[in-house]
This record gives sequence, structure tokens and C-alpha cells, in this order.
Amino acid sequence: MVLEIILTKYNYFIYISLMALGFYGMIGKSNLIKKLIGMSVFQYSIFLFYISIADVEGGTAPILVKGEVVYVNPLPHVLILTAIVVAVSTLAVGLSLAVRIYREFGTLDENKILMGLKND
Repeated sequence: MVLEIILTKYNYFIYISLMALGFYGMIGKSNLIKKLIGMSVFQYSIFLFYISIADVEGGTAPILVKGEVVYVNPLPHVLILTAIVVAVSTLAVGLSLAVRIYREFGTLDENKILMGLKND
């Protein structure tokens, strides 16, 4: 019974695992680059989740056909394309800030940066 549920819903377990991995990367790591990688993994796991729940079994592309046809809703896919652009832009800004922080403090370790700020 449990194995059957796991085999039929395996994609949800993969998304939850990727989300947990990305969340751990954002919260548990002190290196700023590792935090950005964790943020990206978290974002892309959400994208995969939304695209997978938009899929309809037996669905086709939205083509005009006589009669009743089940089709896959294209709206979530379009929204995710927009979200991917925003995610790439966010990552680019984060990486540019990381470069600036490295030039200023000489490290990307969050703890060392915070200790440097407290000493000033």
C-alpha cells in the first residue's frame, strides 16, 4: 500500500527532497555562494512542481479540434517561464553582490563578515 503510493507519487517526493535540500542550503550554510546555490535549487524545485501539477493525463497541446478535447493548460508553463527569468535575474544580482562583498571583506563567510561589521 505505502510502496504503491510512493511509486505513483514519486515526483512529489523528489520535489520535496529538492526543496528541503535548497532550504538547507539557504539556512544551514554560511558561505554566500552556497546560499545562492541553495536558493536556486529551491526555486527550480518549485518550478518543476508547478509544471508537473499543470500536466493532465491524456492531455494534448491546445489545438482547435472538433469535439471535446482534454488539453494541458498552458498558463502555468507561461508563468513559470516568467518566474525563471526572475530567478536568473535574482541570481545575477546575488552573485554581483557576493563579488562586491568579497572585494570589501575578503571573504564570503557570513559569520566572518558579521564579526567584521561588529568590530567596526
